[in-house]
Amino acid sequence: MNQKRNYQKEMEAKLEEFAREGRVPKLLLHSCCAPCSSYVLEYLTEHFEICDFFYNPNISPAEEYQKRVDELRRLVEEMPKSHSIKVLEGAYEPERFFEMAKGMEDLPEGGERCFACYELRLREAAKEAAEVGCDFFTTTLTISPLKNAAKLNEIGEKMGEIYGVPYLVSDFKKKNGFKRSTELSREYGLYRQNYCGCVFSKREAMEREKGKA
Repeated sequence: MNQKRNYQKEMEAKLEEFAREGRVPKLLLHSCCAPCSSYVLEYLTEHFEICDFFYNPNISPAEEYQKRVDELRRLVEEMPKSHSIKVLEGAYEPERFFEMAKGMEDLPEGGERCFACYELRLREAAKEAAEVGCDFFTTTLTISPLKNAAKLNEIGEKMGEIYGVPYLVSDFKKKNGFKRSTELSREYGLYRQNYCGCVFSKREAMEREKGKA
């Protein structure tokens, strides 16, 4: 029986290896929003030059998408950095997300539709990492207690093999990562949304609010 992997420890071992070698590799970080990115950027800027890649065709409506990318740009501009952080914005392609979600519209959050969405975004991140010459890529998504870190790491490693850029495994919520992200969000006055981004998660959020009323 396979032991459950400790992704945080695996990542820490990799970061220690870079420090011993005096290396500062180039990392493509897929970012879903500024609040989730805050702690991850604070943590990783010590170890990498970062290309912060915003590719989230799941976000809807377009105004919400723009609000999130603008907040990410503001955060990167205002926060202290040990090494460079450059924001790269991918194409906004909601039609790709809806095509991917066909037949899965009524599945609950956290299931197969979300896994397909992880793959859509991580595939694009791996392709971008290869195109811009990054040494590694990873995603901020594992900071969320609502996201499946094991599935994200499984998909990330698979995309890394396909596109030839190693995936940096992570579980950023560990060691109070999620708590720190909420503190930084308050510190920078970041816009925080109450749903993941897609119309389906928004619908579930609205239903939860109705249930509380």
